[in-house]
Amino acid sequence: MRIGICGGTFDPFHRGHLEPVLAVRNTLGWDCVLYVPAAQQPFKSHRDSASGYHRFAMAQLATRSHDDVWVTPLELERSGTSYTVDTLEELHARHPDAAFDWIIGDDNVAEFDRWKSPERLLALARFVVLTRSGAASDPRFTYAKNDVVAVSSTEIRRRVRAGEAIDPFVDPLVSRYIHHNGLYKEDQS
Repeated sequence: MRIGICGGTFDPFHRGHLEPVLAVRNTLGWDCVLYVPAAQQPFKSHRDSASGYHRFAMAQLATRSHDDVWVTPLELERSGTSYTVDTLEELHARHPDAAFDWIIGDDNVAEFDRWKSPERLLALARFVVLTRSGAASDPRFTYAKNDVVAVSSTEIRRRVRAGEAIDPFVDPLVSRYIHHNGLYKEDQS
């Protein structure tokens, strides 16, 4: 079994987190996709985010209609700083017969060598870079061409604070969840 894994803050989970991954899933041979909301990303410790509970719930709502897409609270239950290497080690222990692909955006390639244990990471998973062009620039990674969804979590949070519509960018249930729970009303960036 080959599992595509996408980790991140997902604050909030939006179309750009899901649609590009689903677009390349068959090409890359993933039997399923696993989203892993981070407890605390090492490079984003400078700002507060919605609670792990809320971010996990939004990811579940956004992926609910896909039988082969799951969300795990693995990093949230572990708490503390979320390191990809720790998550992959744990996933290997739980699923020793599975092969893992860790999905990153092309913006993460330049930062990869700053990640904890980059060489160990490359031994634990194939790293798949979602990119607009699909052109490879680092031979350590597999590059997948995908359409880009022009949206960011930062922009969605800004729109919520400004009272602007977010429905074009998030699943309708995620939009409802954000408004019902009063998320992002205060500046969190």
